[in-house]
Amino acid sequence: MQTQAAQARSTLAAGFAATMILFLVQATAETTTLPSNDLPNPYAVGIKFGQLPEGRQWGGVIAVTPDRDGRSIWAFERCGGNCLNSDLPAVLEFDPNGKLIKSFGAAMFVFPHGIAVDNEGNVYVADADGKNGNVVVKFSPEGKLLMTLGKPGMPGDAPGYFYRPSAVAVAPDGTIFVADGHGGDSNARIVKLAPDGRIITSWGKKGAGPGEFNEPHGIALDSAGRVFVADRVNSRIQIFDPDGKFLAEWKQFGRPSAVFIDKHDVIYVADSQTEDKETCTLDPGCRRGIRIGNAKDGTVKYFIPRPNPNDDKSGGEGVAADAAGNVFGAENVGKGLRKYAKQ
Repeated sequence: MQTQAAQARSTLAAGFAATMILFLVQATAETTTLPSNDLPNPYAVGIKFGQLPEGRQWGGVIAVTPDRDGRSIWAFERCGGNCLNSDLPAVLEFDPNGKLIKSFGAAMFVFPHGIAVDNEGNVYVADADGKNGNVVVKFSPEGKLLMTLGKPGMPGDAPGYFYRPSAVAVAPDGTIFVADGHGGDSNARIVKLAPDGRIITSWGKKGAGPGEFNEPHGIALDSAGRVFVADRVNSRIQIFDPDGKFLAEWKQFGRPSAVFIDKHDVIYVADSQTEDKETCTLDPGCRRGIRIGNAKDGTVKYFIPRPNPNDDKSGGEGVAADAAGNVFGAENVGKGLRKYAKQ
């Protein structure tokens, strides 16, 4: 009996060891997989999208998102170049053909940076710096100011304060998640708030370990409520449960500036900063582009390269998709929106 018991313990131990080895192999593969360009691109060549009023020029755009029905497209635009001394509206809505439907938010923002739409069609924007910045503002679909989160022009990390908030996402029940921080001495955390703006919890600090951030530049939620954060300088996406428990990190999507997840758990990630001079001497940014995959398992299925690989001004820093599956890149340096139609 002792021999049988010993053999059973040995078998269990061996099985446990094998399971742990498999887990470690999978975890290592998950966190060390490099972004690939050798993927299909089932999208038409990107074309400029969005018609502005006569005389108005595009400024930098980082934030883009569809409306609640996935038809019209919202953009948070930098007032033709500089919102600090401008009376141009920064929040713009376009119909599927690019016609401007409405605009609002004039003379309100300094550094437009993040945008989201909730299930009621309300629009949330994150102003990441400046005299009136360090806030997240909620508008009705018509542009009525409904709520301001944070203290305008007063950066901080205490409850009720933000310091350079970069992105915002809203859950189906109205819970708000803010990616709070944009490098330097700003914050590096995620703040979870109730629909009325009451702070529920926050997590993260500056660093490179699990649950730490270095420029949390984008945020999105999947159908299960998991929180996906574009941890840009650390070149990874970090995944958490709704209360901030670390679940995984993914590096296969490149150096993420933005992340968007649609209703079918398709994940879209904009990489606007990756450099690879050793293997791409003629195109230092050859891995830059938009990667599209499955938010459930992290597989990357498609890659949309930036329009001109030899031009640092091309390519999206923000990303979203409409209900038809068309992809929209928000171009900060290149200025404006670009649409990649699904073929």
